[in-house]
Amino acid sequence: MRVLGISPLDKDSTVSLMEDGRVLFACGEERLSRVKLQSGFPHKALQEGLNRLKWDPQSIDAVAYAFFDWDEEARLIAESVGVDDRLNGPKATAKSCSLYRSKIGTGYAVDRTTRIPGIETEAAEFVPAKAWYKRLTYERMAGSSRLDRRAHKHVFKKWQQAAVDDHRKWSAELAAGLAKFGLDKKPLKRFQHHDTHAANAFYASPFTDALVVTLDGYGSGMCGGVYTADAAGIRNLHRFRFPNSLGIFYEHVTSGLGFKPSRHEGKIVGLASYGDPKHLADVLLERFDTANGDIVIRNGMNHFFTRALSGHWAKRDVAAAYQFVLEEVTRRAVGHWLAKTGKTKIVVSGGVHANVKLNQRMREMPGVDGLFVYPNMGDGGCGSGAAMLTFGHEVMRKASGYDVVYYGPDYTEAEIRAALDKEGLKYERFDAPEDRIAELLAQDHIIGRFNGRMEYGPRALGNRSVLYPAKEPEVNQWLNHQLQRTEFMPFAPSCLAEAAPRLFHHLPGCEKTAEFMTVTFDCTDWMKGHSPAAVHVDGTARPQLVTPQSNPSYHKLISAYEKRTGIPVVINTSFNMHEEPIVCSPADAVRAFLLGNVDYLAAGPFLVPHPKLTENLADRAKTKPGKKRELAGV
Repeated sequence: MRVLGISPLDKDSTVSLMEDGRVLFACGEERLSRVKLQSGFPHKALQEGLNRLKWDPQSIDAVAYAFFDWDEEARLIAESVGVDDRLNGPKATAKSCSLYRSKIGTGYAVDRTTRIPGIETEAAEFVPAKAWYKRLTYERMAGSSRLDRRAHKHVFKKWQQAAVDDHRKWSAELAAGLAKFGLDKKPLKRFQHHDTHAANAFYASPFTDALVVTLDGYGSGMCGGVYTADAAGIRNLHRFRFPNSLGIFYEHVTSGLGFKPSRHEGKIVGLASYGDPKHLADVLLERFDTANGDIVIRNGMNHFFTRALSGHWAKRDVAAAYQFVLEEVTRRAVGHWLAKTGKTKIVVSGGVHANVKLNQRMREMPGVDGLFVYPNMGDGGCGSGAAMLTFGHEVMRKASGYDVVYYGPDYTEAEIRAALDKEGLKYERFDAPEDRIAELLAQDHIIGRFNGRMEYGPRALGNRSVLYPAKEPEVNQWLNHQLQRTEFMPFAPSCLAEAAPRLFHHLPGCEKTAEFMTVTFDCTDWMKGHSPAAVHVDGTARPQLVTPQSNPSYHKLISAYEKRTGIPVVINTSFNMHEEPIVCSPADAVRAFLLGNVDYLAAGPFLVPHPKLTENLADRAKTKPGKKRELAGV
């Protein structure tokens, strides 16, 4: 049986083509359109998948989608509005608003003992001042429980109208897109959004018995769910009703600190490690109720509250408070369900679980001995979950969990050579280039690696990656600058899986999910001493564990690097320019290689020195550690 799974069309539209419960091809439309988080019907990705698999559209037995039809979604949204009206009265946030008022002007100062790369001045620690009338609005909406409630209801109503219009639009576009491929006569299976997250989390995991937790912004009237999963199937225990959304909660701080929601939440995670949550955590926690394992956020749609906080407190401390509260609220709610079910393993999916620090805190909860995070945890992964539900439990329990997620397109040697020749680039060809790449890394060269099938999901896992040694802490500043990025998180490390026990604490039960770079771990002293560029200020890192089975070529490369240096770790950051999707094709890789001034491009069997290599190395020598360089601000 063949099933086409399509993720929600509102952002990160993604195709999953599955046969008998196994993913054969999966790709986000953004990788082919080159538009970050591309919305709309995934015409290019679907055509690419059909071409790669040599499938005729008529050979597909069913289409699966991770939302109900627009009118049912509209009904569920209206139902959530009604429940919210009953839960939250006008005095629901009285204590939180009072705490906020009491803290203003109390002599708070920024702790500048730890400098944040990219924040070079005291002024940059704070969100730029708004016009007086905006500041006044934020103050009033945060300091008065009555106005807090009014702002929440106003924003929620506007969101409701826009969401219903969007569902209507995407339902029409889904129908039109399927008709274009002659798939409009095939059965279209629609599913509750969070059920698709639950399915992909459990069926892709290495576990046969687990508590399933899904958390995201919004889906089918809800913003999360709790399930049990075992040999009998997946059963829903509880749903977190919108707008009590931890995804929206985190979007508010992302926006409030001047970043782009749905894109820059990772920056907030990194920034939070520099801050102190104690300044604002009590104000935020007063807005939550987690009784009986539920999550209720009082007046959670009032984004003015966050903007008021960001007008008085430093970015690092606002971020730290939101990160702490996200972790604490999740632990309280999930702890209830762990106690109730007796489960010891957790599998998770949903956009909130892109937060790698949250995932670490869940693994560290008492009684938890295993954690798996779906590799494409956001809505882009829901198409695969919908397809899994279409196959049904009996088929899916026989299909093994994910060994790899290299489900995207690959390219022939001739296609790679043509892209190099088109730009007039000089290159060498190697039957096995891994040893030569390791030699160049040992000489502190930056390598753009383009090899094999592209990764499915948001993480670059060695096949579309920029590689560099992890021994220089300052590399996070100058290499991000060279790639035209501003980041607060350090680069992630790719590590030999067999060396991982001497690099990280508390690995057992998380080995598989660590292959997909979706959780942080506390680093050992050896890791901190030998690969500091991959260690964050709080002593954690977000590794990719590489095995000979998951990626033989990449494992061979890192092994060759270890033989030369004694270090089984290299930096791995996504191969892309700032605000662009990860490269997909040889032409994409060549463009990013040239624009980013990467020293060498390792594309399939070809090794390509940058045309300006000598000049670039001379420039870098002037701006590397010990030299002053101008970094992009935030």
